[in-house]
Amino acid sequence: MRNLFFVLSGILVALVAGLGHWVSPGFYWIYLLLLPLVGMGMHNAFQTKKAILRNYPILGMLRYFFEEIRPEIQQYFVENDTDGAPFSRELRSVVYQRAKRQLDTVPFGTQRDLYLQGAEWAQHSLVPKHIDPKSLRVTIGNHQCRQPYSASLFNISAMSYGSLSAQAIQSLNGGAKIGGFYHNTGEGGVSPHHLEPGGDIVWQIGTGYFGCRNLDGTFSAEKFRERAVHPHIKMVEIKLSQGAKPSHGGILPAAKVTAEVSAIRGVPLKKDVISPPAHSKFSSADGLIKFVAELRELSGGKPIGFKICIGDPAEFASICRAMKNLDTYPDFITIDGAEGGTGAAPLEFTNSLGMPWVEGLTIARDLLEHYDIKKHVRLITSGKVVTGFHLMKALALGADAVNSARGMMLALGCIQARRCNTNHCPAGVATNDPNLTVGLVVTDKRQRVANFHENTIRAFAEILGACGLESPHQLHRRHILRRGDTGAVHSYAELYPSRAPEFASAPSLF
Repeated sequence: MRNLFFVLSGILVALVAGLGHWVSPGFYWIYLLLLPLVGMGMHNAFQTKKAILRNYPILGMLRYFFEEIRPEIQQYFVENDTDGAPFSRELRSVVYQRAKRQLDTVPFGTQRDLYLQGAEWAQHSLVPKHIDPKSLRVTIGNHQCRQPYSASLFNISAMSYGSLSAQAIQSLNGGAKIGGFYHNTGEGGVSPHHLEPGGDIVWQIGTGYFGCRNLDGTFSAEKFRERAVHPHIKMVEIKLSQGAKPSHGGILPAAKVTAEVSAIRGVPLKKDVISPPAHSKFSSADGLIKFVAELRELSGGKPIGFKICIGDPAEFASICRAMKNLDTYPDFITIDGAEGGTGAAPLEFTNSLGMPWVEGLTIARDLLEHYDIKKHVRLITSGKVVTGFHLMKALALGADAVNSARGMMLALGCIQARRCNTNHCPAGVATNDPNLTVGLVVTDKRQRVANFHENTIRAFAEILGACGLESPHQLHRRHILRRGDTGAVHSYAELYPSRAPEFASAPSLF
C-alpha cells in the first residue's frame, strides 16, 4: 500500500495535468483536493511515530479519525469489550498512553461498576507508604546457581523472531535495555536481532530445540553450551507448554520462514515449522529435573527454569516430588495462563484447554509450599497482565515476577488486527513482509516499550504503597477482594484456599 500510494499519486498528478492542458483548464481545480491529500500522504509515509500511517499513508488516517471521535473512557479493569475484542479498548488506551507518556488519569471518578459480579479491588490503608519504583526487583537463582540474576518485576513474555518481525524484536529488546528488564526469546531461538540491542535475554528452549538442535531435531548439548555462555543471555527457560495451545507444540507458517529464520532455527526454508507436542529429551518428572541440572552446568551456572500451563495438578505435584527426591531445584517456574495469546493455534486448543493463570499460579504456589521447596524457586506468571493492579494481583496470589506479551505488543503499536497468522500484520509487528515491517521504526518503538514498562511499574509502586505495604513480599491473597455472583464480597484467601494435600496424594503418569 505504501508503494502503491507513491505510484498512484504520481499517476493522478500527471493525469490532472494532462486533462488541464489538453481538455480544459477547469480540471486544474482538482489540484485543490488532490495536492493536500498527496501532501498529507507524503508526510505520513515518511513520519516515524505511527506504523499504520507509514504503511497506509491515506487509508490509515481513517483509523485515527474514528479513534478521535469515540469516547476516551479509561476503564482499567475491563477484560472484554462489547464487540468481542480480545482486549478492551480501554486497556489498549492505557497501554498506548503510557507508552507515549501521555496523560493517563481518569475524569469523573470510577469508570466501572463495583457492584457487578467479578468486580475486584485492593484494600488500601490509612498509613500509605512511598516506594521507589527502581527498588522493585527480585533475585532469581537458588543455592545451586552460580550466576543469579536481578530481574524486574515486569518483563517481556515469550514471543519468537519469525512470529514477530526483526524490527519488533529489536524494539522489544532495545526497550528492555533502556528500562533494565528482560526479554524472553520465545521458542524460536536467539537471533541477531535479540543480541544487537544489548538487552537482557531469557532464552526459551521448546520441544523443537531451535538454536541447540541436531539435524534430526534432538537436543544438542554442544550447540547449547556454545550459545548459552553469551553475556546477554541471563537465564534459560524450558518450555513444557503454553496457555494458548497447551500440549500442542508451536506453529510457524511457511510464509514466515525466511532464509534467516531457517538458518537461526535450523529448519527447511518456506515450509511450516511445527514443534512436537512433547520433549524428546525427557518423558518424566525426574527427567525434567535432571535436564534442568544439565542445562545449569552447560550454561556455566546460570538460572534455569521451566514454563508450564497447568493441566492436571497431580502432574505438577509429581514435579515437586522429583525436585525433593533429587534435591535439585529449578531457579524459577513460569506459570502461563490459558488466556495467553499466540499468533497461530487451533481454535479448540485456544478456547477449551488449559487452566487460567490465577488458578494455575495458586496451585503451583501451594504445592511448592506444601513440599517446603518454594524457598528455592521463584514463580513467574503471564496471561493478560497489563496494569499496575494486574501486577499487584499476580504478586498477591503468589508470583515473584510477571511477564507480559500483549501489553508489550500494544506498546509497539499493535492494533490487534488479528492477522498474526497470515504474515499481513498492518502494523509491521507480526510479519516478515518487508513492505509492512518498514512501517515500524525501531528508534521510536523501543522507547515506547521502555515508557510502558516504567509507567506500569510506577503505577504498581503507587498502589502498593497506598495499601500500606513497603515491599511486594508483604502482599497476600487477603489484600485482593472480589464480588461474587450473589453479591457477597470475598478475599482471594477465601476464594483460593490451599488444596495442595489433595493434589499431592493423587496419582500421576508424569
